[in-house]
Amino acid sequence: MRAAAWLTFLLSVTFAISPLFTDPFTGFRADQLPIPQVNPPIQPAGYAFAIWGVIYIWLIASCGFGAIRRAENPAWHATRPWLIVSLGIGTFWIAIANASVLWATVTIWLMLASALLAFVKSPVQDRLWLRAPLGLYAGWLSAASFVSLAALMAGNDLITDGYGWALILIPAALALACTVQVTQHRAFEYGFAVSWAFVAIVVVNQGLVAVFAGIAAGVTILAALRSARA
Repeated sequence: MRAAAWLTFLLSVTFAISPLFTDPFTGFRADQLPIPQVNPPIQPAGYAFAIWGVIYIWLIASCGFGAIRRAENPAWHATRPWLIVSLGIGTFWIAIANASVLWATVTIWLMLASALLAFVKSPVQDRLWLRAPLGLYAGWLSAASFVSLAALMAGNDLITDGYGWALILIPAALALACTVQVTQHRAFEYGFAVSWAFVAIVVVNQGLVAVFAGIAAGVTILAALRSARA
């Protein structure tokens, strides 16, 4: 348990500092897809990505606390195998995204799946030290995974264009967010992160995409408030 605790902490650090060792990632480049996706409708406004600063710091604090004070706690340990997978992939994700849209999409969905499993297994106790940062992390990945999928599909001219994929995947992201919040107690931070992304989609859009994202933001924050009281 102690080795896993310290490995989780190490990966939280490598995950946070990984942007310093890669080319900046501000979205997929025009030359990465047959049909370039420049500012796709489902991509949140740039300011929204500032949430990563909070996620990085909170995960490092959480994993550090866990290694020092909860190294042999079974409830904490249940989250670590899945968090190790997610953070391990995340350490290399920007480099992957700069190289391949396909593999970036595959790996971000693996990050999401393992982050959600870690979140689901996290105890309500020590909420601010464990469940809350995991929820924020999994919540943002829940939005980011659909953004990457939209870019992949629209960029390869599959079924419809970026606008059409936004209208398909915003409800899909909402369905996932609501499922997580309905089934989990104390999931406010998860819902906040997803609604933060939805609001940022509204900011850079108009028409149906803005309407869909606005409704999704409202539903998600209501579900977040409900889960906070559960």
